[in-house]
Amino acid sequence: MERRSFLAAALLSAAAGPRAYAQGSWPSKPIRLIVPFAPGGSSEIIARSTAAEMGGMLGQTVYVDNKPGGSGNIAMQECLNASDGHTIILGHIGTLAVNPLLFAKLPFDVNRDFKPISLLAKVPSLYVVNPSVPAKNLKEFVALAKASPGKLNYGSAGNGSAGHLAMEYLKSETGIFMLHVPYRGTGPQMTDLLAGRLEAASVGAAAVMPFIKAGKLRCIATGSRERLPQLPDVATVAEQGYPGFEMTQWYGLMAPSSFSDEQVARLAASAGKAVKAPAAANRFNDEAVFAVGDSPAQFKAFITAEQSRWKKVVSRANIRLD
Repeated sequence: MERRSFLAAALLSAAAGPRAYAQGSWPSKPIRLIVPFAPGGSSEIIARSTAAEMGGMLGQTVYVDNKPGGSGNIAMQECLNASDGHTIILGHIGTLAVNPLLFAKLPFDVNRDFKPISLLAKVPSLYVVNPSVPAKNLKEFVALAKASPGKLNYGSAGNGSAGHLAMEYLKSETGIFMLHVPYRGTGPQMTDLLAGRLEAASVGAAAVMPFIKAGKLRCIATGSRERLPQLPDVATVAEQGYPGFEMTQWYGLMAPSSFSDEQVARLAASAGKAVKAPAAANRFNDEAVFAVGDSPAQFKAFITAEQSRWKKVVSRANIRLD
């Protein structure tokens, strides 16, 4: 009897052992974090700062892989198709909240095919112009645009990007018309904006703050609810005649739905600590990035609320891809 009991216990232990080991050993290799933009924007700062901290906590390197194009849909599809169990993606306002509204058909469903991990950070959108533009604030800019409809142009990181949405949102609220010039990422867009080949743009604070401080760009308004401590003299869009206006970019981690809840929970725990680690926190503060680091359930609820909000905005503004 004792021998049979011992053998039964041994068999149960052997059966349970591999499963327990498999769960406990994840991640078993470096994690690829796909970023659906070219290097040079707010996404780059947030992704690399977070990845560097998460790697130490997870015991495996987390490396950033930039995959721009297709309004972020190409990167989303690549993440979903990855079969290594170690590929996640940096989701944002465009891919998670707005693209489902702008594209008639997508090869995936963001709510069904992906699992939210954690909302990493929020970034106020800043409305900036090249110094050659004779407008010191939003009121003067609107007057300039209305005086010559279609003469001014603005750039964005691509169709459906946060910058595209932010400017279209501003256009709908102010009644102005400008030409949209889409790029393949914030970096290429910034090159032309700084050179004067573009006149205006809406860019996440992190990507343009150094140029504003250096006088290479002029910020005419912020999309935040309140003035930014880093730019105390720049009024918000709401303060300049458009009450209730708010435009904030946000970024969070997503995983394919094939990830287990345990894997998602582990990623969320490390991400929450990563964005608040001293090195990341200092970088974020310098660039006007507000760290969040919440739970999968909280991020899921946030995405749902943003999808509802942007459905109203897109419908009212009649935003369409070029």
